[in-house]
Amino acid sequence: MKIIVGVSGASGASLGLKAYDLIPSEHQRFLVISDNARAVLKNEEGYKNDDIAAPIASGSFGADAMLLAPCSMNTLAKIACGIADNLITRAASVMIKEKRRFTIAPREAPFDPIALENMLKLSRVGVIIAPPILCYYADRKTIDDMERFIVGKWFDLLGVKNDLYKRWSGGVNLD
Repeated sequence: MKIIVGVSGASGASLGLKAYDLIPSEHQRFLVISDNARAVLKNEEGYKNDDIAAPIASGSFGADAMLLAPCSMNTLAKIACGIADNLITRAASVMIKEKRRFTIAPREAPFDPIALENMLKLSRVGVIIAPPILCYYADRKTIDDMERFIVGKWFDLLGVKNDLYKRWSGGVNLD
């Protein structure tokens, strides 16, 4: 499976990189970091966001899935309006037109009505909207536990098998 991870914006960028790092080795992985995220991370790995000739910008490349985590409201708006002016938004456009698995993790709080409308618009064309929501079950006690849960849920949505978190087995402990 070919999996693209895009990191836009800066808040939560480390979680996008964690997702990239946790992709199992049997999958091909491709990383794109926006200029704003790169400035904060000071990370030089992956494709440059202005390289719209990169292989992942073409439907014929055959990427199977894409995770955009975090997704800034600016990038979300561009994708919702069909603007493909950089590698992240172009790859997103390809995922939508090719009807491939595409999950976006918006990072704003609270969401304003315009952002919610953009998310609804993308959801209606098959994009999965999955903000990084913390879990309170499965014995999550540390930030790393919570992050692994979030990444595991994203992987589930992308069709990537994982054991990053304890699955719900039912029952309620009222002690």
